[in-house]
This record gives sequence, structure tokens and C-alpha cells, in this order.
Amino acid sequence: MVEREQAPREPAPMEPSTAASSSPRLEQLGLIGNCQASALVADDGDVVWCCLPRFDSDPVFAALLDPARGGHLRVGDADGRRGAQSYVSNTNVLRTEYVQDQGSFRVTDFMPRFHQHQRSFRPTMLVRILEPLHGTPRVRVDCDPRLGWSGIRPARTEGSHHLEFEGFDGRLRLTTDLPVTYLDGRGFALTGKRHVVLTWGHPVEEPLPALCRHLLEETTSYWQLWVKRCSIPPLYQAAVIRSALALKLHCFEDTGAIVAASTTSIPEAPGSGRTWDYRHCWLRDSYYVLDALRRLGQFEEREAFLHFLLDIAASTPDLDLAPVYRLDGTRRLTEVIVPDWSGYEGSGPVRHGNQASEHRQHDVFGEMALSLAPAFMDDRFQDDQTPEVLKLLARLARKALSVAGTPDAGIWEYRADWRPQTFSSLMCWAAADRMATIAARHAPGDAREFTEAAARLHAQIVEQAWLPSRGTFVESYGGVGLDAALLQMAPLRFLPGDDSRLVGTVDALRTALTHDGWMRRYDFDDGFGKPTVAFIICTFWMVEALAITGREAEARELMDRVLQARSPLGLLGEDFDPATRRLWGNFPQAYSHVGLIHAAFRASPRWADVL
Repeated sequence: MVEREQAPREPAPMEPSTAASSSPRLEQLGLIGNCQASALVADDGDVVWCCLPRFDSDPVFAALLDPARGGHLRVGDADGRRGAQSYVSNTNVLRTEYVQDQGSFRVTDFMPRFHQHQRSFRPTMLVRILEPLHGTPRVRVDCDPRLGWSGIRPARTEGSHHLEFEGFDGRLRLTTDLPVTYLDGRGFALTGKRHVVLTWGHPVEEPLPALCRHLLEETTSYWQLWVKRCSIPPLYQAAVIRSALALKLHCFEDTGAIVAASTTSIPEAPGSGRTWDYRHCWLRDSYYVLDALRRLGQFEEREAFLHFLLDIAASTPDLDLAPVYRLDGTRRLTEVIVPDWSGYEGSGPVRHGNQASEHRQHDVFGEMALSLAPAFMDDRFQDDQTPEVLKLLARLARKALSVAGTPDAGIWEYRADWRPQTFSSLMCWAAADRMATIAARHAPGDAREFTEAAARLHAQIVEQAWLPSRGTFVESYGGVGLDAALLQMAPLRFLPGDDSRLVGTVDALRTALTHDGWMRRYDFDDGFGKPTVAFIICTFWMVEALAITGREAEARELMDRVLQARSPLGLLGEDFDPATRRLWGNFPQAYSHVGLIHAAFRASPRWADVL
């Protein structure tokens, strides 16, 4: 259901905004976060997107979607110059350096995260440290939050060293060792290290210099140790590490849910109308994130997600799973269009909530089974091999088998014309196939049931989705269209890598859906027109498929091309326009970074081959 949000009856007068007149490009944004919340920081020093106290909350800063209505937190050059952004090596700590005639300075941005008292310390806090590097640079600081989608400026109270903003569900305070008088966007000379700390809830009462130094040291150490514990391939190391760090920031640690992206309403292409809210937990996306983290040797996220899934299953006795949930596990996701917001670069509409929560997407049963399967095939995780989890896994596989071959919205969430989607049936087959292996080990009495069911479904897919006249599998039973998701037949081992039908499908998809080396999702009108830009994960899927079908050199050549689309900080959106060389779609997109990680492991040689 899509609703249009009512504008507030008596909005506060909109004061002239000091924000930039246009949205920054995605390539100009850095991501910071701590698995509780996140923020996007532009290279001019503006925090242009931040939802508090968690990813799917209303935005406190949203200038990314409307420079006038959205609000921002600016800590940057007095004249609005852009700086040079970089991450502290192997961390999610962002640095931006500015050079001007009067001198130079650095802004260090992060959200604290580390272990303390044998618990994860992740306060709802954003820390910004200003540090002169030479001379006497001039800077400006301006905190201009808004009351969510209303766009209204909150009332504020000044203290001796803080600003308190009223009207939010929690206590929002900016604490600083700068003169409060300077916090109105005026330029002033930076004569020493200064600190700006935004908190939601419990405010900062400690002296800022010592506190911020401690938080920075501990947070830096946490991220660098986390990276050291990751497995990475010999090639593409920097890209994989940055993608791993970005994926971790999409994990909502409180419940174990995983968000698809940090933002809402960034269009897939300018003027396309394809503006969706991705700040929620798609079960499909979560499986892919967990599988990428498994390749990296990180497992705590899967264990946390298991509890999230068990909670959902307990509240859904018939296992009628929705494709997407809020981070608290509920399904209250009515899609709302916000009136009067201009949208990213003027491309609206701006939405929150997502109608996909009302869809039938049968592949999710397969993906949830696959997300649980590693626990029963890896003896390091015997603690997770409980009767309760095994029962859920079997229920998911049986549910997948019961819906396979029936119409649904599919992986691309078509809003009309549902058909039996080949990809959905493929994932249902994978659930039965993996369950057959697990049953042979943990529930021998069920092994035959799943083995035979997997074989029947495999035969059904070949009969209904193979199109001999084109020498390829097609996107739906009895259809003729092509779908890049069929590339997942290769890593799922639906057919051997040298099978002519798999090779033919890869070749057909590459011919029909590729532009300048980049893959589109499909080649037909989905109700919004034909997609005009590349869907980034699909090109990474092509890298995987080429490698699996024995074309490693072609896979690496394509991998080198697609890596050029990353932002200067190594981040990816959902979509890429080869013509303009620009990123589009919600940003950063977990799916895209998942694709990069999987493709890198496939295209790279093994360590045993290079050491």
C-alpha cells in the first residue's frame, strides 16, 4: 500500500537555508557508523544523511534528499571548499583534509564502536574532531537538524558548552569545546584541536579532549583488529577490505537484522521514479551479506541473524515470511510518499516504508534455508546445531518446495504481472538440495524426502525454463525474457561449470544485457519502463559465472573494469550509468559490496597458488 503523507498543519516558518544549493554526488560521500546508526559525510564537511537512533528512524539530517528541508551538520571550510577524504587504514574512521591560503586542517569523523566490559560499546553518538595542520585555517560549524519528514526546525536551548534540540523522541544534544556563539555557520579561526559531539539519549558530561581521544583510539583499534581477522583473496585486497567494512556497518547489532542500504529514495536513474526505501531488512539481501561475511571468515553476524529469524518464525506459525521487515522484526512498512521534498538532485518522489513487505517472493524461503545451512555443515558451530534450528531449516525447505513454480514478485519485486519466476524456483531447489545433504548427516529419516524433491524440482526448472530456440534459461516458466539473476545458477551449482546449458545461458545474458561491460537486470518493461542503467551486483555475478565456467582471464578483465566504478573511498551504490560514469541508487548498497566480495574470491587465485 502506498500512501501520501499529510503535510503538518502548522509548519514552522522555513528560514533561509545555509545548506548547499544542490545535493552532493554519491561519489563525494563517506560512510561512518557503529552497527547502531550511520551517517553520510560529504567532502565539504556536511553530514547530509543521518537517522537516529537507528537506521530506519526518521532522519535528523537529510539534506541529501532536500537541501532546504532536510537539515545538516556542517564542520568544514569557512568558504565551503571541498576537502580530500580518506579512511584511516582498515577502519571506518573518516578523515577530510582541507587546504586554504590561511592554512590547512583536518576533520576526523566516526561513530564509536569497541568492546568494553565484555560487551559491544556502540553509543548513538557522532564524533567530529577539528585539527589544524598548519597556519591558521578558517572553519565553520553549523548544526541544523530537522524533526524528521516534517522538515521543521526544532526549538533549541543553549548551554555554556552545548546546544539542546527539542521535539525529538530522544534527547538530541551537540556538545563542544568551541564557543557556542560560533555554532551558527560563521567563519572563525581554528587555533587548536576542537571537538564536536552529537548524542542521542544520554549526553556527554566528561571533558571532551580526553574522551574523544579515548573513543578514537579504541574505535580505530577495534576496526583494524576486525579486518585482521578477515580472510581475503590475494587479488583485490583493498576493494574487499573496504567492502567488508561497509557490510559490517549495515548490521544492526541490537536485533541481528541487516539493512539493505543506509538511505532511502536515491533514484536508480535520474527522473526514473524508482525511489525506494532500503533502510530495512530484506531476508534475501541478508542471506547474501551473511554468505559474503562467511567467505571473509566472519560468523558472529550469522549467529545474531539466526536469533532475528527465529523470532520472526515464532511469530509466523505458518512460516508465511514477508520479503522485508523492520529492524525490530515487525512488518509495519506502509509505503508513504512525502510531499514537497525535492528528492536527490531533484528526482523524487521521496518515500519511507516499502510496499515490498506486502509481496510474495518465494525465493526468500530458499535463501533463509541457505543462511542456516552452514551451521549444520561446519562443526565449528555445533552450538547452533539445535533441534529447534534444524526443525526450522526443514520447515523452510518444505515451504520452499510447496511454493516453487507458482507466481510471485520475484527477486526484482515486480509490482505487476506476477509469473512463476525461474530464480525463485532455483532458490527453492537450492533449499531442498542443501537440506538433503544436511538430513543425511543430522536427520537420516528425512534424507530421501529432500533428495527426491530436489530432483523433481530440478527437472521442473529445466522443463519449464529452458528455451532451446535461444539456447538459454529464461526468467519465468514458459517465458522468453532474460534475467541476470539466472547467473546464480553457477555458484548455486544447479549445473556443472562445463554444462553447455549453463555456458549458453551465461553467453546469452552477456550478449543481451551487457552495455560497455555492464549488466542490466533484464530486457523488458517492468511497468516503469526498461532499466537504462546497470545493476552493479549483476556485473559481479557475471564475473563469478565466467570464472566458474572456466574463463578466468575474462572474469579478471571484467573485474578490473567494474572496480573502476567505485567512489574515491571505495564505496558503491546500487546502480551505475556507464554513459555518465556515475553511481545511482541507495548508497552505500550492501548488495553491491556483497557482489564485489564474491566476485573477488572467484576471480582471484588462491593463496596456495601465490605463496
